[in-house]
Amino acid sequence: MKVMITGGAGYIGSNCAKILSKIADIVIVDDFSTGHHQAIEGYKYYNVDIRDRVALDKVFKKEQVDAVIHFAAKSLVGESCTDPYKYFSNNVYGTLELLKCMIDNNVKKIVFSSSAAVYGNTSDDVITEDTPKNPTSPYGETKLMMEEMMKWFDTAYGLKYVSLRYFNVCGASDDSLVGEDHHPETHLIPIIIQVLNEKRDHLDVFGSDYNTKDGTNIRDYVNVVDLVDAHIKALNYLMNGGESNIFNLGTNTGSSNLEIIKTVEKVSGKKINYKLVDRRPGDPDSLVASCAKAEKVLGYKNNHTLEDSIKTAIKFHENFKDGYEK
Repeated sequence: MKVMITGGAGYIGSNCAKILSKIADIVIVDDFSTGHHQAIEGYKYYNVDIRDRVALDKVFKKEQVDAVIHFAAKSLVGESCTDPYKYFSNNVYGTLELLKCMIDNNVKKIVFSSSAAVYGNTSDDVITEDTPKNPTSPYGETKLMMEEMMKWFDTAYGLKYVSLRYFNVCGASDDSLVGEDHHPETHLIPIIIQVLNEKRDHLDVFGSDYNTKDGTNIRDYVNVVDLVDAHIKALNYLMNGGESNIFNLGTNTGSSNLEIIKTVEKVSGKKINYKLVDRRPGDPDSLVASCAKAEKVLGYKNNHTLEDSIKTAIKFHENFKDGYEK
């Protein structure tokens, strides 16, 4: 089996490449606007923007892939609100061109990197796949539109897809050689590690008056290796004749911002300097995934604890003190 990984030089895509390459032939497509060459050393890749259908079609014709795992997308919620053009162009138009190339080359299996952002600010304490979708950012809107596009490509052309709606992804590969290196960094755990490594003087914790056990936001943190395993299980599900489907990926539980800080302190043995500041508009109290459907249908499991994720993340940032390619 040969699999194309779009966005394969990014955080999750490069972790997917590392694991999937052990059991399948892979080819990576990435425009390297946010991805890193160093994360995919030794793998075959093409520097191609998926919006360039002519260039992308050449890759499909040359490589004769059997399936696609689609990570390529812009993914900063705040930026999507200030530059929606970038997000609809990259995410929606880019996916449209990818799907067109797939159909033209008779490739009809795709695993898609979606997001819990499709749900928006829900009042459900535990979110199932049937929770109403009400995205509150262009980023979330694009992910929902991409899912809808795949649904209609299935209806019209028989393209089978699995959409995986992630919650908060964390950690690094088990050997801590492939991890999270974003510029700018917006995710909580790597920001805390920046404070730990004295690259920031403190962490701002947004809001301490939420309706939670300690007043700070609760989120569901899923380990990146467990997440990649779910993609491989989803790919096998499709290759074995599974119908198009959608699954949440998380851990069925949540951790508050203060609990994350305490866990980093426990793992590192160091205190984290943080300040409680005003909450950001639109942040819900708690977002926790129900993963029962993925567990039942795909055999999805969480094999890593939150401490495991934080240990590998800290070690990754020790291995790459200034990030990749520095």
